[in-house]
Amino acid sequence: MPTLLIVDDEASIHHAFRRAFRDENIEICSASTSAEAEEMVTTKRPDAIVLDLHLPDATGLETFLRLRFIDQRIPVILITGHGTTDLAIEAIKLGAFEYLLKPLELPQIRELIHSAIRSSQLMRTPAALPEEVPSSNGGDQLIGQCPAMQELYKGIGRVAAQDVTALLLGESGTGKELVARAIYQHSHRADKPFLAINCAAIPEQLLESELFGHEKGAFSGADRKRIGKFEQSHGGTIFLDEVGELAPLMQAKILRLIQEQQFERVGGGETIQTDVRLIAATNANLEAMTVSGAFRKDLFFRLNVFSLELPPLRERGDDLNLLIKHFVTRFGMELNKPVREVAPEAMQALQRYAWPGNIRELQSVLKQSLLQMHGTVLDPGNLPAQVRASLGEQGTTGAAFQQEDLALDLLIQRAIESGAENLYAMTLEQMERELLIRVLRHTGGNQLQAARILGIARGSLRSKIRALGIGIDRNVS
Repeated sequence: MPTLLIVDDEASIHHAFRRAFRDENIEICSASTSAEAEEMVTTKRPDAIVLDLHLPDATGLETFLRLRFIDQRIPVILITGHGTTDLAIEAIKLGAFEYLLKPLELPQIRELIHSAIRSSQLMRTPAALPEEVPSSNGGDQLIGQCPAMQELYKGIGRVAAQDVTALLLGESGTGKELVARAIYQHSHRADKPFLAINCAAIPEQLLESELFGHEKGAFSGADRKRIGKFEQSHGGTIFLDEVGELAPLMQAKILRLIQEQQFERVGGGETIQTDVRLIAATNANLEAMTVSGAFRKDLFFRLNVFSLELPPLRERGDDLNLLIKHFVTRFGMELNKPVREVAPEAMQALQRYAWPGNIRELQSVLKQSLLQMHGTVLDPGNLPAQVRASLGEQGTTGAAFQQEDLALDLLIQRAIESGAENLYAMTLEQMERELLIRVLRHTGGNQLQAARILGIARGSLRSKIRALGIGIDRNVS
């Protein structure tokens, strides 16, 4: 259960927080002095702190700096009254999570505290590599033994200690945030903040302010100065997910930050110097986007200093069985649904399903299935309809192969009857075309993934696509 520490000398504030979160799975701890707060942080290590800047035994930033010294990774939300805004802004420059003005508004404080707890868990929940023992407190673990995952583990080991930009590639749901956390936790910045931002989830007009901050009056509704995430996480790491969704203006500002570690707040002229490590992720083909002009080439080169590609679940072979066993055990404990075994028919359905949503979809399906389960055996009837349907798809792949074999037989027969003298080359070309079309359809036209599956260079794949007249648009034909 996450723990929230409230540090305030007003009993009414503590009472208000307990009432506000009484129906949520959050433990509320209280402190009314700076000394009590230090003791609580040392012994309890809360997931988030709400701190009033004016306490009986401390003034200004004293308490914040003391708590920050104990553990820089605990998000601290400041409560300020009139005349203390400048102190709050200074604290955020030093790493505070956010500040709120009294009187407090319940919806705003709820959203902010949940965000702070999520940020704390990202920093402190271990993202263990397979050779490590997972923590007993339910840490996340990268699981898999297939060759692609073995290469991924090696790549994390190579890049974690190097203070360079890393780019994570792969389909949605393959675990890019978990890999980003593993890189962060194995780096020399592991005791500093880690903030994750989903570029696709924040409207374009708000994302710039979220990342770089803004000055008071910079735009309509900017009634106070805001410190952005890049300034706030000085010395730490920022993970930008869905970086392919960045607008051109944001691409230019990110490029400058990577190059110079400098930026300006929205509506401001002051140059801010920072020191952050950037880890970016995308499920888009950034290289193709640079060709179309949708993504800056210079930013792509800056992000692509060291890239790691996460394989989709359908290409990980027996890893699926390991993941099913792991998540069934984990979610069974969380949901109080002990699972003695997965019925063979249920396992067969899970193995045959294509998993377009990858590991994220697998987690969702298994949670749904456990909630539907009665007893200790996971049966096919507990699975969602789309997964159960995979049991009726036997023979579909075989039929497709049979149809292609007939087409090839017809080509050979007609060539022989017509007296062709280049049948060997004709047959190889037909087989090569069919192979490339099948693999490209599987990757959704992603040539980088297709080249990796085929085991050839990307340049060779491009040449073959042109020579064979294969078209790649929304469909591969």
